[in-house]
Parts: sequence; C-alpha cells; structure tokens
Amino acid sequence: MKYNFIAIEGNIGSGKTTLANRLANDLRARLLLEQFANNPFLPKFYKSPEENAFALELFFMAERYQQLKDHQEQDLFFPITVSDYFFVKSKLFAKNNLALDEQKLFDRLFDIMVSFLPFPDIIIYLHADIDRLQENIKKRGRSFEKNISDKYLYDIQNRYLDYLSKQSKVPVLIIDITKADFKENKIIYQEIKGLLNSSYHIGIHRFTL
Repeated sequence: MKYNFIAIEGNIGSGKTTLANRLANDLRARLLLEQFANNPFLPKFYKSPEENAFALELFFMAERYQQLKDHQEQDLFFPITVSDYFFVKSKLFAKNNLALDEQKLFDRLFDIMVSFLPFPDIIIYLHADIDRLQENIKKRGRSFEKNISDKYLYDIQNRYLDYLSKQSKVPVLIIDITKADFKENKIIYQEIKGLLNSSYHIGIHRFTL
C-alpha cells in the first residue's frame, strides 16, 4: 500500500462510512469513524440551524481533534489508517453554517488545532448528484436528516469541490458514483480499491464509475 493515511470524504449520504469500513477491513487498517451520533446538537441544528450551528460545529471539531490526536499518539500496530472524514471538513461546514463573526472565532480555534494533526496521504472524495444523495439519505432513515434541503447539499458540495481544487498538499481522487453502487456491486468496490494501487501527483484526479 502506497498510502498510510487514507481519508474518505463526500457529501451527506455519499457512502463515506461504508467505504471506509470495507477498505479498513480489506487493508487490515486502523479505522477512524466520525462519531456524529454523540453530538447532542445535531437534531437541534436541523430544527433550528441559526441557534445551534456554532455549538454543533464546535462539538464536531473538538471530537474530530481528540480522535485524531489520540490516534496519532497511541497506535503503532496499524501501519495503515482509514478514516471516514478529514479534519478540514470542520472548516468547510463552519463556512457554510456559521455567521461571519462566529466564523472568525471558529477559524482561530481551527488553525490552532490543525497544526497539531496529521494530514491524509490521499483523499478519496465520493461525488454523487443531489438526487442520488437525497435517495440515500431517505434510505438510511435518520429522522433528523429528513428535512435536509437540496440547497444545503448543493452548498456543501460546492465547499468541498472548491477546497479540493485549491489545496496543494495531497492527491485527491474524485470518484463520481452517481450511477454506481459500490455497496451492492463488488466489482465497483474493487475498482475503487484498485485505484489505491497507483501513485498520483498532488491535485485532482477524476474518475467515473
């Protein structure tokens, strides 16, 4: 394996956790999963975004920081790590959800935290159109997600793609899975896994399955 730290990213409902679980199992890697269910502000945010956005994003950032910091310090037995998020998503969601004065404070805290954390060796970004994302969200049936709007998903998607196109640290594989189901189709999953056997220069690499 050419990459020691693989981060899986994508919009809400893109299948990040499913892919991270499968890759970690196949690669015998340490698995880091975002603990979104622990965030008490998440259901409140979807009901009343303006009132709960700052607490939501602070809680998520603190949880991600602690998990990555603990991983960095304690485990020498897994040469490969697969995560279903990367820390920069904290800043991307904050830009989308917070008022300007809240963003400034959030960014100051983010800049302090990120300086102590490892950055992925490669990012896999799962891209799907909004209709497919909404279909996936409905299938998993989380009550607090049922009113997520197309606009919200579109805005998050644009935040990700803008950041990924401008970053200059690691290779990014943007995989369009709009018409592919790697959860059910083993061949599609193997195609995604096989992409990790190649070396890539820093920047964007696009694939359609």
